[in-house]
Amino acid sequence: MTDWLHFDSHDEEYKKPFGAVTCGEAVELNLAVTGQKHIDEVRLVMWGTAFGKEDFHLELRQEEGPEKHYGISFTVPAQPGLLWYYFRVQANGEIYYYGNNEQRQGGIGQSQVQFPLPYQITVYREEGQRLPGSWFTEGVVYHIFVDRFYNGSDDGKVLNPKAGSLIHGRWEDTPVYLRDREGRIVRWDFFGGNLLGIIKKLPYLRELGVTVLYLSPIFTAPSNHKYDTADYLQVDPMFGTEADFQLLCQLAGEQGIHIMLDGVFSHTGSDSIYFNKDGTYPGQGAYQSPDSPYYSWYRFQEYPHKYQSWWGIDSLPNVNELEPTYLAFILRDPDSVIKHWMKAGVRGWRLDVADELPDAFIRELHNTVKDTDPQAVVIGEVWEDASNKLSYEEQRQFFFGEHLDGVTNYPFRRILLDFILGICDPRETHQALMSLAENYPHHNLHASLNILGSHDVPRALTLLGEAPKGDSLSEPERERYRLGPEQRELARKRLKLLALFQLTFPGVPCIYYGDEVGAEGYADPFNRGSFPWGREDQELLEWYKKIIKLRQNHDVLRLGEWFSLGLELAQDNPGCGVYGYIRRLDEQVVVVLLNPDKEKTSTVRVRQESIGCTKLSEVWTNLVVIGSEGFYTVTLAPLEGRILMGVSLEME
Repeated sequence: MTDWLHFDSHDEEYKKPFGAVTCGEAVELNLAVTGQKHIDEVRLVMWGTAFGKEDFHLELRQEEGPEKHYGISFTVPAQPGLLWYYFRVQANGEIYYYGNNEQRQGGIGQSQVQFPLPYQITVYREEGQRLPGSWFTEGVVYHIFVDRFYNGSDDGKVLNPKAGSLIHGRWEDTPVYLRDREGRIVRWDFFGGNLLGIIKKLPYLRELGVTVLYLSPIFTAPSNHKYDTADYLQVDPMFGTEADFQLLCQLAGEQGIHIMLDGVFSHTGSDSIYFNKDGTYPGQGAYQSPDSPYYSWYRFQEYPHKYQSWWGIDSLPNVNELEPTYLAFILRDPDSVIKHWMKAGVRGWRLDVADELPDAFIRELHNTVKDTDPQAVVIGEVWEDASNKLSYEEQRQFFFGEHLDGVTNYPFRRILLDFILGICDPRETHQALMSLAENYPHHNLHASLNILGSHDVPRALTLLGEAPKGDSLSEPERERYRLGPEQRELARKRLKLLALFQLTFPGVPCIYYGDEVGAEGYADPFNRGSFPWGREDQELLEWYKKIIKLRQNHDVLRLGEWFSLGLELAQDNPGCGVYGYIRRLDEQVVVVLLNPDKEKTSTVRVRQESIGCTKLSEVWTNLVVIGSEGFYTVTLAPLEGRILMGVSLEME
């Protein structure tokens, strides 16, 4: 290892512009070299999806004492894709390299004498893009698992219970799976939540500040989760009717709330109109006859019993998404699935397991959605960095243009949890967030769903209360587990801090139903418990309302540019765990500071030059903080977040 080469892809002194670039845009890279070595040559090694591996000469552009800066300007390809690069330096006849850090997060890398990890540049197509409307990008999303939210039936009875289902006698019961010896679910449990229940709770949602409802699948299916679709064109009778759904769209719209549905298009249920393995439906399904109109949708290895299925689960047979009749049914027909439900009032789609859908299918779906409503949104379920996601050894095109507007931001969730639980310090938190900001095109970052919880992960409160790891407990133990009073109080304070983080950060905050009132639970099925109506944590709920209102009242928190203070805070406050960032929009400036320590009060100095104001005021107390000797000094109690607002120097 050597320390005489330096490059920082997060600093425009070394890479300009910062982050993802549009097709054909100019990029400038600069490598700093210090010391007494004689430099024979500096070259840039680059390759990507649009061309093979090439290397380019860097010119000496600046020399000050022992430091030299070598630079190159180039134009990225006219086609979208990923570019990868590192530097090769020949000095005193020896070859050295400078590339990305071991975390592959960009920023400051490392020099070495062997081939390094490459840096990434995302190249995306901007021309012709139809971005979602402000209804989404400036909104607050609320994710509802319909069966568990509220039963709106006047008599309180469960609508149209399915044969053989387990109906809970009490709304407060804990979800349960009834399995056979092989682990297969043999009986689904239901609580009775329905669309009428959501309609009746619209005043609650509006008061909370929700502007978008994201509903887990609502189409007919045997299960309670509905990811095993049986009929794409019918609302599950346990949830209500299409008329109920249209009424929900209408009444929600009157209160400024839009509807986004979960689209499950990589597989259907085996017990469906299309496959009909159990003979439930009158027509011929693909399982029953090769003459079925749906036979070509599926991939059989040994007809009819052996077929491709999602993760080997035979109740979820995979479909061939690019088969013409399937494309016509889902996308192309005048009353295709997408068009049908958008005519009913849907304004957005979240695509289940987007990394298992072909890029060509996503592109056509995206175009169909945008042709129907140019301001509609398409979000993909992706658990990793979506800019460089590989799926089945194929580079995905999610953010290259005309595919996804945004993704379910699971990396963001992981970063926040690692920060609050002390797994990552402010410098590491800064690095991880900067990596997303660098790799994601600006509009994709701002249209992604920033989540703390979902139906696929343990409840945030359970994790924040330092509960035992789920895999260390038996299923009955996970079912019974609840945080103790001290654990719960710690978890509540942590959740309040993370909610502040989530709702002041770029992107679209997405609240998983019940998180805002203190719901607990390990992973599926316990994270899918019924909403605790009448047992809400009112203090936590009021905090969410307060932060959401703040976001809605200040454009800068929805639209402002984001600048991380993580490195500066770490440098100026050694040993302090506080992380912070700036949001800036025209003359508006907001500084967010977060102290994750559960015991220690921290006083931090924040550079006045970075913020660009002579004074700041705390948003709720109006306490004024005056800059002194180039710094603001701010004190944060354990697990406290501070939001400070000011006016840029240009406007003072």
